[in-house]
Amino acid sequence: MTGCPARYDDELGYWVVDDPAQVRAVMLDPATFRPDNAVLAHTPLSVKALRVLSAVGFALPPTLANNAGESHRAIRAAVARFFSPARVAAVEPLTRTLLTDRVAAASERLAAGEQVDLVEAVAAEPPALVVLHLLGLSDVPLAELKAWSLDSLELFWGYPDEDRQLELAHSAAEFYGWLRSRTTAARVSGGEDLFGALVGLGLSDEEVCAVGYFLLIAGQETTTQLISTAFHRVVGGTAVSVEDVLAEASSVPTWRRVTASAVAVGDVEVPAGAEVLLGLTGHGGPADLAFGVGIHRCLGAGLARLETRVALECAAELLRSARLVEEPPMIDLLSFRAPKRLLVTTLLTCTDTL
Repeated sequence: MTGCPARYDDELGYWVVDDPAQVRAVMLDPATFRPDNAVLAHTPLSVKALRVLSAVGFALPPTLANNAGESHRAIRAAVARFFSPARVAAVEPLTRTLLTDRVAAASERLAAGEQVDLVEAVAAEPPALVVLHLLGLSDVPLAELKAWSLDSLELFWGYPDEDRQLELAHSAAEFYGWLRSRTTAARVSGGEDLFGALVGLGLSDEEVCAVGYFLLIAGQETTTQLISTAFHRVVGGTAVSVEDVLAEASSVPTWRRVTASAVAVGDVEVPAGAEVLLGLTGHGGPADLAFGVGIHRCLGAGLARLETRVALECAAELLRSARLVEEPPMIDLLSFRAPKRLLVTTLLTCTDTL
């Protein structure tokens, strides 16, 4: 099975490429298909929203996902050390403990007749706690991080009107202010955590904050969403593996590129300066395509796989006896899709109420 030929989508405003072989070829050619637009706002930001961001010096210079320059390799190497295979493997016991505890608490609530949101009760916090552990970060306001993450994803990949943009911009500015305070502290005291490593690399404050901004979002919120998607499929009666979910319905279904020059994608000529939307999942391609390929492949791929596998293992019994109370509302953004809420009850409760 393959995707459709490359085509321009008037509604989205992108050239859409979802044939897996073509997507792979695009990602392996960052000189022609540049990542400059990877973290730009999909919906142009209003003047009011831009003023809120400007007031805190908000800036996202090229660092990781949006960097095709010479600095990319050094920044990526510095961050990759935190996600080495050995470090990821060593964090499995912590992951299992965090998930086991939350599954047990959710199971008790279900047994008592409560309805439980599995996103909030099980999937939300463990990925954040695990990635903060790997990055050596403590004293991070967890509830705020989760809220900042969802708000920033909506701001940059959503469809907010001007009023909503203003709300989201205030949230993003608050997050950026926190990142600046951690960067300033790292310049004073150094350290071996993420901020210390980035400061030690000689990056500017704006570069350190830019790395922290999307790493602290992508390093945990996308995994929460992947776990939520996997839970949804199992509760819906589908036996799945992590690889199934990644191949068919990853929480990051698309990603963006922009052409540096006119180029042929298959038999289709795409002009210079064209914004390209790559379909990463659900088009018959391999599971690994969900994490990208080439120099911008997701650094947290191994961690996301581990956490989702452990989540499915820990929650297997709960999921077998759970039934959806409602069709879940969705996070439905340009490049992020997952259940926003998974409200469930037990099979026994469902039977009793029929």
